[in-house]
Amino acid sequence: MRRLWLTFAQTVTICVAMLFVVKTLKPEWLLYLPSLSGGLSGSHIASPAGRPVIFDTPAGNDTPRSGSYAEAAKRAVPAVVHIFTSQEAKVSRHPFLNDPVFRHFFGDRFGEETQRRSGLGSGVVVSPEGLILTNYHVIEGADEIEVSSNDGRKFKARVVGSDPESDLAVLRIPADHQLPVITFGNSETLRVGDVVLAIGNPFGVGQTVTSGIVSALGRSHLGINTFENFIQTDAAINPGNSGGALVDSNGNMIGINTAIYSQSGGSMGIGFAIPVSLAKSVMGQIVKGGSVTRGWIGVEVQEITPDLVESFKLKSTQGALIAGVMKNSPADKAGIRPGDVLLSVAGKPVKDAKVMLDLIAALEPGKTARFELKRDSRTLPLDVLIGKRPKPPRE
Repeated sequence: MRRLWLTFAQTVTICVAMLFVVKTLKPEWLLYLPSLSGGLSGSHIASPAGRPVIFDTPAGNDTPRSGSYAEAAKRAVPAVVHIFTSQEAKVSRHPFLNDPVFRHFFGDRFGEETQRRSGLGSGVVVSPEGLILTNYHVIEGADEIEVSSNDGRKFKARVVGSDPESDLAVLRIPADHQLPVITFGNSETLRVGDVVLAIGNPFGVGQTVTSGIVSALGRSHLGINTFENFIQTDAAINPGNSGGALVDSNGNMIGINTAIYSQSGGSMGIGFAIPVSLAKSVMGQIVKGGSVTRGWIGVEVQEITPDLVESFKLKSTQGALIAGVMKNSPADKAGIRPGDVLLSVAGKPVKDAKVMLDLIAALEPGKTARFELKRDSRTLPLDVLIGKRPKPPRE
C-alpha cells in the first residue's frame, strides 16, 4: 500500500511540474485544453481532429486592462485644446544702435523693427458656452489667440478676463462650435499618492498624456504666483503643457498645469498645478465681472524668525510681523501699527505671512472683520473695514 501511495505521489508531482513548464514556456498549447485554460469566450466546436475551432478571442481580452487609464484619458482628452498666441514686438536691428557716434553717422536706418512673436500652451473647455480656462502667462501680451481642438478644428478666441496673481485666464470661442466639456473633480479630497494624468501640448508636438501621482499638496512659498496653493505631481509637465488639465484616474479635472521645476527646461519630475477649487472660484469672478476682487488692508509684513521671537518675546514663530502700514489704509484707520504681530484673521489662525495674505484676500471688501494682534505683552482685538486689493502693476 505504501509503495502504491509513493507511486501515485510521484506521478502527481511529475504531472504538476510538466504543467508548470508548459504553462510557462508554451501557454498557447493550453488553448487546446478548455478545462485547463479556464474556458474560451464565444463559440467553439470540435474539429475532426478533436481540437476546438476558435471563433472569438480567448476570455479576458475584451475587458479593460488592469492598470490602464485609457478610459480616463478618452474622457478628458477631447476637452483639452491647444492655444497658439502671437504678438507684435519691437526689436533692435543693430547692436551699435545705442552708440551716439554710430547714430550720428548712420541715423536711424538701423533702428527698431516690428516682428511677430509666437507662443504656445494649452487650455481646457469648461462650459458649453465656449469658455476655456488656461494660465495667464500663456496669453499674456497676446494680440491674436487661436485655439485648436483635438479633432483639428481651429477658432479665434478672445480674452474674457484674467488674474495675474493666480496665473489664470478665461477665453471664449463661439458657442456654436460645440466642443467637448471637461468634468470637474474635487481637489479637496486629493491625497498624496493618488494617480493623476497631465494632458496638454508639450513643445507643440501634439496632444500628449503623461501619468504620475500626487507628490505633495498645498505647496506655497515658491515665488511663482502671488497666491499659491499648488498640487505637486511627478507626471511629466513640459513647456506647452501650461494651461492643460491635470485629471484623476476617472478623467475628472482636479487642477490646471502651471509650472515645472527645471534646470534644463524640461521635466524633472516636479510639476505644479493650480487646484480646481481655486480655479473655479477665480473663473466664476472673471465670468461675472471680468476681474477678481480680493480683500486688502494695506500692510507690509515679514516672516517671524527665531531671532524675532526672542526680540519680541513671542512663544513661537506663528503669526506675521507688521513691518509697515500704508497711510490712510484700512489697517491705519483701524489702529494697526508697525511692530504688531498678527495672530488671527476673522477667527482663523495666521501661521505665517503667506497664510495671512490668503486669509485677507478671501475677505469681502466693504465688510468688517475681527483681527487679533499681539502688541507688547498683550493681545489686542481690532475690527478692520476691509478694502479692495489694488491691481498689480504691469511689469
